[in-house]
Amino acid sequence: MINLKIAVTLVFVAIFGVSGCSSKYAENTPSAKQTSKKAKPNILWIVTDDHRPDSISAYNQAVYNQVNSPLGYVESPNTDKLAAEGILFTNAFTSSPVCAPSRAAMHSGRYPFRNSRLAFEMSHQGPDFTQPLVSEHLKSAGYGTAMFGKEDHYIFRWGPGQGFYNIEHLFDTRVHFKHDIQKYDLGDIFVEASYGKVNGELAITGLTEVVQYPDGSKRAYNVRRNKTTLTAQDLAQIKQTDKEFDILRAYTRGSNKTIIGGENPNPKNDTIDAKIVKELVNYLQSENKQYTTLAGHARQGGNTSSPLFLHLGMHLPHTPVLPPKSIRQRFKDKVYQLPEFDQDELNKLPVQLQKIYNAMKIDGITDEEKQQAIRDYYAFCAHGDELIGQAVEAFKNYSAKHNQEWVIIYTIGDHGWHLGENGIAGKTGPWEQSVANAVIISASDKSLIPSGVVNKELVEFVDFAPTMLALAGINVQASDYSYLDGQNLLDVAAGTAIKREYILGETSVVSGPRAYLHSERFRFSMRTRPYYTAVPNADIGKNIKWALEAEAKEVDMALYDLSIDPLERNNLAYHPQYQALANWFRQKLGNIVLGDGRIEADWSQENRYVVSNFAKGADNKKLDIPAHLIKNLPQ
Repeated sequence: MINLKIAVTLVFVAIFGVSGCSSKYAENTPSAKQTSKKAKPNILWIVTDDHRPDSISAYNQAVYNQVNSPLGYVESPNTDKLAAEGILFTNAFTSSPVCAPSRAAMHSGRYPFRNSRLAFEMSHQGPDFTQPLVSEHLKSAGYGTAMFGKEDHYIFRWGPGQGFYNIEHLFDTRVHFKHDIQKYDLGDIFVEASYGKVNGELAITGLTEVVQYPDGSKRAYNVRRNKTTLTAQDLAQIKQTDKEFDILRAYTRGSNKTIIGGENPNPKNDTIDAKIVKELVNYLQSENKQYTTLAGHARQGGNTSSPLFLHLGMHLPHTPVLPPKSIRQRFKDKVYQLPEFDQDELNKLPVQLQKIYNAMKIDGITDEEKQQAIRDYYAFCAHGDELIGQAVEAFKNYSAKHNQEWVIIYTIGDHGWHLGENGIAGKTGPWEQSVANAVIISASDKSLIPSGVVNKELVEFVDFAPTMLALAGINVQASDYSYLDGQNLLDVAAGTAIKREYILGETSVVSGPRAYLHSERFRFSMRTRPYYTAVPNADIGKNIKWALEAEAKEVDMALYDLSIDPLERNNLAYHPQYQALANWFRQKLGNIVLGDGRIEADWSQENRYVVSNFAKGADNKKLDIPAHLIKNLPQ
């Protein structure tokens, strides 16, 4: 193991050592008002899942001044090329370190605390505070819309038992990775709910793991039984899979069957993510006509008389981490630097963060197993890079064929992923590896988006909605769009957007509601509601100031001073020298997420919610820390 402090300190300097935009931004990048005068471009929005930005060489070059991650070897030639053709935002942060609330923020343009989506709520568009999502806005602006893979923002139509079946209205064409591909025996290895009779009624009884082979055959067996232990047959099937595909499971934690390494049963052109890209290509090659998906379902191809908005949601590198053999071979001899973690670091975590650690811990596995987890993760990312290259090429070719301008927005991860940092292999935390990502925007029109630009301003995932609306010619400065929490990324690149001094986020997954605020020097997070689960429907809006008024220890605060602890290993929230500063952050963040437009909804009802505005305007984007709170801190 090595201490990564030097490497991360370089990141700190690289990210924050240069403020503002280069002259190239200011001279060549237009504002939203200018883009509205141009023809509407085709838009391809790519989102990967659980994706660390340090898997991308272009990011590493911009941030670390080296092609590899601080942990070791990576491959990303197609993404590097895309970054060279446009703007690479190296300082992008998710609005929630969990899939569904992160995606809800992206698609709605609203922070989780302002759209009441902090976890996997089966939410809907019934309440009168909701607004159309990106795809709906672009439909209204004349776009043909299609989604391939995973959008999974968990926003449906209102109705009894609302769910994935009543989401089709959001896109003209939709092919979902789970419900339209995996479901029809076109996957790799995946887990699904097991069902059986409980007290005479159909209920979830456990989890089934399915292995799908290239010849179409499959095996299925239980990896969890809710009321009983696994059978000898279950265990034998699991053992067979583990041996056949060199599977590494996260065996030291509660979800001990989660696959964090192994070989894909299918070749690289036939994985679930390869099939997602095939569906996109099939759509583009079936212009103005009906076509058949890989599962044999009828869909409508692209309409060449309209601009297209295409959403490509990759499943990788989400678990199960299963790079195909041909790519895995390229990584088999690579040796990675293992992040450090120790008992002292764990002891300083508050209860809420210890819950995250216990749910995601990896420090108990062997060093060689940690090496496999890292190797296979970066190999899986390399597989994604190849597939994204195919998607980008098909999209560009379609646009060129029809003499249409194009824009590509690549969100490198709906959030991040830990590979041993903070003791975990997972997400959901407030730490850097959970919440830091990167974004690439490239365009055929170089007067719109120039090539070869690196932007180090703070950007947030709520920025995607206003960016895409502006690209579609919508004036996001109009009062109708004042609900948007984000900013047009082209304005950020041009230096005309409001300069942020911090980023925000919140989730309630694993350990209950917790918000975070990250700035140049400090990282702060806190428990926001008096629960270690989601807020019960009966309690929405009640006791809303609890986190501001309770005893400090109850709020489970974490404060990291990056000037002396860039790896976020030493929680100082309760250190005597930092207590006053921690309380200041508690008031700052608490006033924003609890009192500046917070919405808590009862999603079991059509239109029941509570709005909290006791600190309206608290989110001023300024980190106005009183000088006396930091003057005596280590510099």
